[in-house]
Amino acid sequence: MTHRFLGNSGLLVSKLALGAWMKYDETFTVDAWYEMMTVAFKHGINFFDTAEVYGNGQAEELLGGAIKKGIAEGAWSREDLVVDTKLYFGCYGFTGSGPNGQGNSRKHIVEGMKASLGRLQLEYVDVVFCHQFDSYTPIEETVRAMNYVIEKGWAFYWGTSEWLPSDIMEACEIADRLGLIRPIVEQPQYNIFVRSKVEYEYANLYNKYKLGLTTWSPLAFGTLTGKYTTGKAEGSRLTQPTYQSSRLVDGFAERVEMADKMKPIAAGLGCSLAQMSIAWAVSNEHVSAVLVGASRPSQLEENLKALDVVSKITPEVKAKIDAIVNFVPTVSTVDTHTHLRARHL
Repeated sequence: MTHRFLGNSGLLVSKLALGAWMKYDETFTVDAWYEMMTVAFKHGINFFDTAEVYGNGQAEELLGGAIKKGIAEGAWSREDLVVDTKLYFGCYGFTGSGPNGQGNSRKHIVEGMKASLGRLQLEYVDVVFCHQFDSYTPIEETVRAMNYVIEKGWAFYWGTSEWLPSDIMEACEIADRLGLIRPIVEQPQYNIFVRSKVEYEYANLYNKYKLGLTTWSPLAFGTLTGKYTTGKAEGSRLTQPTYQSSRLVDGFAERVEMADKMKPIAAGLGCSLAQMSIAWAVSNEHVSAVLVGASRPSQLEENLKALDVVSKITPEVKAKIDAIVNFVPTVSTVDTHTHLRARHL
């Protein structure tokens, strides 16, 4: 496993990171997450991603417990790990928090950071993200709050997730004007089907601010695994009620059809469609780390083999993929989650 710098910082992160966004039930325990984390660490992953909203706080609790167990057993030290979390949604689901239990206000960022560290059983995280843009909080308030979190030693760096480029630029300009700390990284969705932000909208930010990226959903919610050929695979996220009416499944049938057409390309590379898709995302030099997830260690090990395929993602291979997808850039609009607190007004 080789590493890349996280944006304009001296922090080195593995090209693949283990993400903790998945379905949580009684099968997920500290021991189960420790096993998953051990497999990742054995293969060179040093970067672990979570958020206050994942599992309504359970993801942070399990990751924290696994980290603590690994330190106690000598599997790793805290210095070996890069741990992030994300604040915005709170830990009571999308609509379960009170009027100030969500968002990017100073109040929620400070209180949310303290609560996350408690669940993680850590004194600090390496990176903290604003999980969404907050349409109701001035960007200057958010920049000042994140600077405060870093000055208190609760995090070393901060970043954004699914922000528009204009909002990231404003945050950087405010930080520069006030002598505060800029965001160094953005966490957008990026895969063969979803590219506009990473490949077009953020292009100016790479040169101007050396913006880093930790991208999520390289498999496009599983549609790039090939397992959906005959429908939604049993036990997958897309069978859950949360996703049935979600914008996340828009264009599902078309994506499955395109994924089927890409299988021969992957076969020609000697890998699975999933491995080719992850490698495709890693091959973008602007991406600091690609978040991968898995429901079991064996699945994670298969996904990690994607690193052996990165060198095979040549311009010719990308051209074959593009011919199937026929990607057309679009201009991103404000995410509906940015108005999440409108229900309190």
